[in-house]
Amino acid sequence: MTEYRRVLVDGYPTLTERRGDVLIAGDGRRVALAEATHLAPVEPTKIICIHLNYSSRVDEFMTKLPAAPTYFHKPVTALCGHGADVVRPEGCEWLNYEGEIAIVIGRTCRNVSPAQAGDYIAGYSVANDYGLHDFRDTDAGSMLRVKGSDTLCPVGPGLVTDWDFRGKRIQTLVNGEVRQDATTDEMEWDMHYIVADIARTITLVPGDILLSGTPANSRTVYPGDVVSVSVEGLGELTNTIVRGPTPIRTDVGAQPSDSEEVRSTALGGDWEFRGIRAPLGPGAKHYESTVDQLDHG
Repeated sequence: MTEYRRVLVDGYPTLTERRGDVLIAGDGRRVALAEATHLAPVEPTKIICIHLNYSSRVDEFMTKLPAAPTYFHKPVTALCGHGADVVRPEGCEWLNYEGEIAIVIGRTCRNVSPAQAGDYIAGYSVANDYGLHDFRDTDAGSMLRVKGSDTLCPVGPGLVTDWDFRGKRIQTLVNGEVRQDATTDEMEWDMHYIVADIARTITLVPGDILLSGTPANSRTVYPGDVVSVSVEGLGELTNTIVRGPTPIRTDVGAQPSDSEEVRSTALGGDWEFRGIRAPLGPGAKHYESTVDQLDHG
């Protein structure tokens, strides 16, 4: 296995190869690993993410998997690297981590079988698919602001080649405490399947990133929290949550809300009520709740 990292060398984004505790650029310049300013390991044209894939997450949601995977899109402007700050906008409360594994495309890929897909993968990295659930009442379909706001897609620290994704442990830690703990054996659809599925209709090009899902226990984090995602053989991605200095504008668009739907998603639990409780925030008048008709027993 070889690990590549994109870091700043004399202020310029540079691809380096890791050799122990040193990163070496193609021209021989060297940067100590501990002193490097990391960038995301690749520059994708698109970031595509699977919704549900890990069995523990499915069980937690008290649901079942669809017959085939479903996906959403994160803008490339959401991308950041190892060590970067993840910004929770002022006026928002419900920012959740989701530790994941990133698949990185290495060759132009279209209409390939799962058996062929591995030949089109450059390698793998660690990712954190953050969600800003304050916008869930209005963006649950597209997930655009929920998952696509700036800084909500840290990937890194490096790109590892020739890594076997089978049976690998993935953990998410908050301030050193383990919050998510699973293995890739929980995945219903493996990395090769995901690549082949997407590439049936969407051309994937070198650098594109596919996020492969998160296990159970995604929960809310707050400014000052340090969140690390560790994947066996890929390393550890660490970011700090910070409060954004600028409030969400109130003169345009849907506003952050604090409904039962938002809270149950962010904090976990009461999954049977998701999608049927009325939002409490702005725009609530456009929804009707059926929760009062239910027998709470």
